[in-house]
Amino acid sequence: MFLLLTALQIIALAMAQSQRDENKIIGGYTCIQNSQPWQAALLAGPFRRFLCGGALLSRQWVITAAHCARPILRIALGKHNLKNWEATQQVLRVVRQVPHPQYNSQTHNNDLMLLQLERPIQLGRAVRPITIASSCARPGTSCLVSGWGTTSSPNG
Repeated sequence: MFLLLTALQIIALAMAQSQRDENKIIGGYTCIQNSQPWQAALLAGPFRRFLCGGALLSRQWVITAAHCARPILRIALGKHNLKNWEATQQVLRVVRQVPHPQYNSQTHNNDLMLLQLERPIQLGRAVRPITIASSCARPGTSCLVSGWGTTSSPNG
């Protein structure tokens, strides 16, 4: 159980997006379309503005950061470009938000939240749950981080 919680915390931290310019991976690269089929985008409010990233855990559950909680949320899956409509995309309402019981909004400790989708998502090549590691990676292991951030600095 500890390993699962640790893995989930790592995923949530890697995918949580902020409103500041700290959400970039300099030297990163644009993923091949649909190569990260678990990558979720949280869309907030009636205008469905991008808010945060997340990861599909199962057909009906997404993990994200607890600081991303909002009264109205939708989840977009099967996306590559948030600005364009795509044939592979699916957008579902969030019907339940479950923040970590010890989440602290001041310190952002335990900044994890599970989101229940209104119905099970349709799985396919562009939408699949992430595989959760059964153990922690050893120090020095190369790991993949994906998200909706930018790969370059706006200042050059």
